[in-house]
Amino acid sequence: MAKQFVVGIILSVFLVATGWSETTSPSVIATPPQPTWSELTVPQKIVLAPLSDEWDSLEPYRQKKWLGIAARFSSLSPGEQRRVQGQMQEWRKLTPEERQIARENYKTTSQLSADKKLELKQKWEAYSNLPEEEKEKLKKQASSRSNKSLLPSIAAGNPASGAIMLPPPPEHSRASPLPTMHPAKAKQQQQ
Repeated sequence: MAKQFVVGIILSVFLVATGWSETTSPSVIATPPQPTWSELTVPQKIVLAPLSDEWDSLEPYRQKKWLGIAARFSSLSPGEQRRVQGQMQEWRKLTPEERQIARENYKTTSQLSADKKLELKQKWEAYSNLPEEEKEKLKKQASSRSNKSLLPSIAAGNPASGAIMLPPPPEHSRASPLPTMHPAKAKQQQQ
């Protein structure tokens, strides 16, 4: 019995030493608890004010991300500071489902080639320059369709219609992070 015990210990040491034992991947390692809203410093509270109502219910890794933004906030230009706080306010207004769609769209667009990103930026600028009534018309058309995004097909290099279909922005939101383009309008703008 002692011999089996010694063999077990030697085998365990061997597995640990050679890295064969199962290790937790970085994505599984939990982020330690972050400070509650009442524990934040006054400068952090000022920067993160748009998130005050939901701070204590955010996941620790999201709190950590926001704390990182707050730490860099003072090094941003005044215009960048306004933009960041405006984005926090808009983010706060989104439903959990809208936030998830935004995260997925961000992840997909971050994987696009430089050419595809430029194309997407140009389409967004073209959409941004449309009259409000045309934007409303496009939003209504988009909301009557499926809420599926075509970004994965663009990332794969074969856009179904050359258009980018995203769910319409919430009614309370003034700006949409990405364009909702009707295929016919996208082709007109490309010509």
